[in-house]
Amino acid sequence: MSLSARDRAASARPVRHRPAGLLRTAEDLRDAAARFGAPGGNAVVMTMGALHEGHASLVRAARERVGDQGFVVVTVFVNPLQFGAGEDLDRYPRTLEADLEVAFGAGASAVFAPSVDEVYPGGEPQVRITAGPMGELLEGASRPGHFDGMLTVVAKLLHLTAPD
Repeated sequence: MSLSARDRAASARPVRHRPAGLLRTAEDLRDAAARFGAPGGNAVVMTMGALHEGHASLVRAARERVGDQGFVVVTVFVNPLQFGAGEDLDRYPRTLEADLEVAFGAGASAVFAPSVDEVYPGGEPQVRITAGPMGELLEGASRPGHFDGMLTVVAKLLHLTAPD
């Protein structure tokens, strides 16, 4: 039996502060974390959007970890560095309104959905992280650079969201 977003929201651990809402810039994210974060700590759940129950379970786990007064941010960012030439970047699902419902229903304090320019000012990251030989295994065998792009954005989002 599948739970509706409303049922999941009712069963989610309550947040003891008004959610910060949708944030688009690093400055807005820092301001929200300063206003709403602290007592329980800060947590992040990184996604590329198209949220589903698996993502909601991660948000609920983050909420449990930081408690009712902690700050849980869900990132929604389709990272172009993870897609190679001719891959499906333009066709990747972008469902922000539905993502907001899932994230807040599961107990998120904020959703950080930045533009590519916000994450990579000037178009290219100033620092890149490479997976080395491990990046050529599994999916990396058929998608060169995929894991380098993933590692780079994870480092960037960890820096921006500053979780505990």
